[in-house]
Amino acid sequence: MARRFFGTDGIRGTANSWPITPEIALKVGMAAGLAFHRGDHRHRVVIGKDTRLSGYMIEPALTAGFTAVGVDVFLTGPVPTPAVAMLTRSLRADLGVMISASHNPFADNGIKLFGPDGYKLSDEVELAIEDMLDGDFTGRLAAPADLGRAKRVDGERARYVESAKRTLSRHISFEGLRVVVDCANGAAYKVAPEVLWELGAEVVALGVEPNGLNINRDCGSTSLAAITEKVREVRADIGIALDGDADRVIIIDEKGQVVDGDQLMAVVAASFKEDGRLARPGLVATVMSNLGLERYLQGIGLELVRTKVGDRYVVEAMRAGGYNVGGEQSGHIVLSDYATTGDGLVAALQVLAVVKRSGKPVSEVCHRFDPVPQLLKNVRFKGGKPLEDDGVKAAIVAAEGRLGAGGRILVRASGTEPLIRVMGEGDNADLVAAAVGDIVDAIGNAAI
Repeated sequence: MARRFFGTDGIRGTANSWPITPEIALKVGMAAGLAFHRGDHRHRVVIGKDTRLSGYMIEPALTAGFTAVGVDVFLTGPVPTPAVAMLTRSLRADLGVMISASHNPFADNGIKLFGPDGYKLSDEVELAIEDMLDGDFTGRLAAPADLGRAKRVDGERARYVESAKRTLSRHISFEGLRVVVDCANGAAYKVAPEVLWELGAEVVALGVEPNGLNINRDCGSTSLAAITEKVREVRADIGIALDGDADRVIIIDEKGQVVDGDQLMAVVAASFKEDGRLARPGLVATVMSNLGLERYLQGIGLELVRTKVGDRYVVEAMRAGGYNVGGEQSGHIVLSDYATTGDGLVAALQVLAVVKRSGKPVSEVCHRFDPVPQLLKNVRFKGGKPLEDDGVKAAIVAAEGRLGAGGRILVRASGTEPLIRVMGEGDNADLVAAAVGDIVDAIGNAAI
């Protein structure tokens, strides 16, 4: 069954345009509420959001949908995505919803759904909800006396703050560390500086003045110039850059160098291995992770299990294989001992703990391997199916042959934007650039 609404990370698009409209949000609330209507108890949903202006439109529409099918709604206001996952379990809710488009510009928004266990929904459940969206809800709505109630909840941010702090040993203190944290004017603008300060760090906060329009704008994990400059200016020990919903993180070391998700996974996996905390001898990452990570892990006796792109698929593989460390190169780090989804703040805390214990600078602690030359290019298209074009297929085969066994080519359609992503990697940077360029040209010709 073709997916019309759900992509790799919920439903996402430009606010007030299909599929992010009040009408569809209303139907998602009704359909999701009915899909998780099990038993005779009063059902409840936790709804969180980031700081986008359009959240004020989507939140009441979802609320109307859920209450219409008899589900009580708990509204948290702006909190990180992992907080919604945690609160769904903590409050014994039947499902959770995060209103966010993550790292996308403010004009976009999205709807992410979590089951009662705090995990993102499977493809099968998402498709079942999609199947209801175009249906008739007549006869399935709650009777007037059975309508759901909605209320704003207080103190839920504090629950998440304490939950994040409890991922560290009690004796860990970040006293003596100067930390720059960029909250992307997003969902973590209150909780991230608070957690770091309470753990003893000297905190310099950026991106903590959201106005509904500036989320991810020239800040956060996808725009690192501001935090890099600030780390150098204040001579910080580390920079922590979160994205708009704080489920991903990128680190800046004391020299202003970028530390991506692959390096962070290497740091955490090696630390867990040394402490005897690895559930399995390896970790789970996507096809986008660098070959350098795979080689590093092999060198310390660990394996790398790869999945398709999307932290949801990483989590599914972790659960199926019993792994407790996984993530994406983009900075989604999943530590299943502590969270059911990517948590940028918790991942940063684990790295800070390693730095503190080692007494070494971040540039040394977080440089575990030299990445293999890797190139990623995005090709935007307006319509059609460029990847089915014979010329594109031939270019991909030719590029794979050029790189040989020591390299990789990955071509995929984005699940959140009208883009074709072309990635190549190998030991020879020039060959990688030529191979990727040939595929990009072929897609450009097919997309005209």
